[in-house]
Amino acid sequence: MAGTLAEFFELDEHDTDVSTEILAGVTTFLTMSYIVVVNPAILSAAISVDGRTTGQTIQMLAVVTIISAATATLVMALYANRPFAQAPGLGLNAFFAFTVVLGLGVPWQTALAAVVVEGVVFIALTAVGAREYIIKLFPEPVKFAVGAGIGLFLAIIGLEAMHVVASDPATFLQFNPVFASDPIAIISVLGLFVTFALYSADVPGSIVLGIALTTLASYAAAALGYSAIDPSVPALDGVFLYTPASLTGQTDVVYSAAGYDITPLVGAFLSGFENVDALGFSLIVFTFFFVDFFDTAGTLTGVSQIAGFLDEDGNLPDIDKPLMADAVGTTVGGIIGTSTVTTYIESATGVEEGGRTGLTALVVALLFLASLALVPLAAAVPLHASHIALVVIAVLMLRNIVDIRWNDLSHAVPAGLTMFIMPFTYSISYGIAAGIIAYPVVKAAQGEYRDVHAGQWVLAAAFVFYFFVRTSGILAGAL
Repeated sequence: MAGTLAEFFELDEHDTDVSTEILAGVTTFLTMSYIVVVNPAILSAAISVDGRTTGQTIQMLAVVTIISAATATLVMALYANRPFAQAPGLGLNAFFAFTVVLGLGVPWQTALAAVVVEGVVFIALTAVGAREYIIKLFPEPVKFAVGAGIGLFLAIIGLEAMHVVASDPATFLQFNPVFASDPIAIISVLGLFVTFALYSADVPGSIVLGIALTTLASYAAAALGYSAIDPSVPALDGVFLYTPASLTGQTDVVYSAAGYDITPLVGAFLSGFENVDALGFSLIVFTFFFVDFFDTAGTLTGVSQIAGFLDEDGNLPDIDKPLMADAVGTTVGGIIGTSTVTTYIESATGVEEGGRTGLTALVVALLFLASLALVPLAAAVPLHASHIALVVIAVLMLRNIVDIRWNDLSHAVPAGLTMFIMPFTYSISYGIAAGIIAYPVVKAAQGEYRDVHAGQWVLAAAFVFYFFVRTSGILAGAL
């Protein structure tokens, strides 16, 4: 069996082995499995099914989340042979639920239709090589800055879930003002340093061990009577900590038989094409398309940089295959009833554990499928425990900034903006946008406008147009 897997996934050519790939897959799954609980919680605010309770709808959405994640990741494993995992994307699901459906009043079936159209467009563009061509137009400093930018993005996500940082009404961000009395914060930081120590000592599976030890410590603290800090304490007046927060995972998650019947969601997108406003629908598709395109491009580039997949020009060879897996995942997700599927930045955790082939992705896909029966497999892992892995990987991803030519402002400015904008806007695509817009501007200012490809000016203009559509209110006006 091991020999067959090694041959199919070309493990020897990638200098890896079956046990390493399995460990990498488990690591990636543990750091992204929260989506099984979080995605249904977000989408259920916008999706209601006649004859089903809210609880049953949430269960149905969990099932389609799992199926779409497993399907997309299986395609990534068996077709692309890359260690990238996929699932419905955070941010995109919030845009789907709170902006498109609840904010603009678009029926959820129509929003799903937009996701399917986006996916079909992606498949067509990938098949003719257009997506690969556009990604190759990314300026070199942007490509080399994406990895570090994603690292900073992972850091802020992890530190928030660990209750190390909190909101501040004046500065937006601050150190947790009740850190010393917050069990989640204390256990998370201890778990983080234990994980760093294990990793520094070259202990195999250090990230998984760190997650497991932090989880055990959290349950032990809960058993001793400790709980998450009460948000109503005076010290937190006007301050918000990441929620929901609990020392234990969601151990009460159970599925009823009705929860497994997803037929009301499958194919619901078809009715979404009825009486649709062409302009408004087109703008929704455009927004989904733009964010997903550049989020995926950034994630593939950043994670590939860690894995050593990029060539000397910063391009990922055969990128069309993982792009096709992403396109198929989005299309399948929309058909069965969930928002846009995208490649997960948490894939970096598995890559850092040594994952280099599709076998890592196959393990992730199988664990998602197993979670259908085990309801869900990793829901019992507290969010703060799984997210210490993100901070560990964030530190390691900063190594990539040495590839940037900092003594050349035409590289330093777009690279720096790419890295800064990602965490501060909570968006990979916005970071890429900042770098792409800055590059031709700085080059032209230096008198080197001939070095800028015409396509790079077009990309910069496209991003300016996107920001106009996204922030001017034109979406609401068109609907």
